[in-house]
Amino acid sequence: MANPGTELASLDFGNLIGGPLNAVITAQAMAAQSTARFIKDVGFYQKGQVDTDGNDIGNTPIYVDFKYPKEIMPYQPGKTYLKVVSIDIVNGGTGYASLPTITLSAPGPGETAAVVGVVTVSAIVAGVGTEPATGGAITGITITSGGNYLTPPTVTVTGGTPTGPAQLTVRTSIDHIDNAVAAVYQDMKFSVPILTMLPIPFIKVDIITIDFNAKITSMETQAESSDLSVGVALEVKQRWPGGSAKLNVSVAYKKSTSSGSSVERTYSMAIHVQASQDEMPAGMEKILGILEGAMISTPGAITA
Repeated sequence: MANPGTELASLDFGNLIGGPLNAVITAQAMAAQSTARFIKDVGFYQKGQVDTDGNDIGNTPIYVDFKYPKEIMPYQPGKTYLKVVSIDIVNGGTGYASLPTITLSAPGPGETAAVVGVVTVSAIVAGVGTEPATGGAITGITITSGGNYLTPPTVTVTGGTPTGPAQLTVRTSIDHIDNAVAAVYQDMKFSVPILTMLPIPFIKVDIITIDFNAKITSMETQAESSDLSVGVALEVKQRWPGGSAKLNVSVAYKKSTSSGSSVERTYSMAIHVQASQDEMPAGMEKILGILEGAMISTPGAITA
């Protein structure tokens, strides 16, 4: 008769469980070696490789070159500069007892201010005793320098204590025109280590689950059979007038018994492995930091 406990005890669980674990550890080591080969084969020139000048460049980083235009002087649109020709008197006002101050708005960047010359006022009469001075209207304004403006300036009249303020306008004309200036570009070549542009595989096994199932079915059989046979033989002989008889009888008995047992064993194993991208090792992170600092920007020809 089979003993399930003995059957289970005979299983080599050390190999059943340790085998998959060793396989995962081996796979992890192979993944690390693949990462090392990837870094060496993809990121660096191989030993014995030479450049166009015949210099050995083995174990030096592989760079990827990019070219792009860099603007070193922006486009400057054309400018039309105006100068002040005159300040026209729309209404000279009334009662100016002293000369007023004529002021033009301040120039902007790249502009120059116009200079106001002589201002005249009609019939200013000084006061007598406690009487205030009396005056008239603004009759004339001269321009010493017309300045340069991108937009016409505004005019302001202050002082003179008028009884009715004057109204003035500024007349301008084109002084000169600065043509537009095209932008200026410089061709730049940017060299980047290829390792800083690619995802580097760092695979780690997070979880491994081993499911082992053993099914042992024991069956015992027993069979018994009996066989009884009876044989009769009758023999008659005639020897005298009354006759004579002879009787023969035989009996046979047979019994057979058979027994046996069978054991059915069924084993199944399922292995679940979960892997993910691991964090970059500190050493590799430092190497990439050095390579990022080794990016090269080289100026080329200047074009307009």
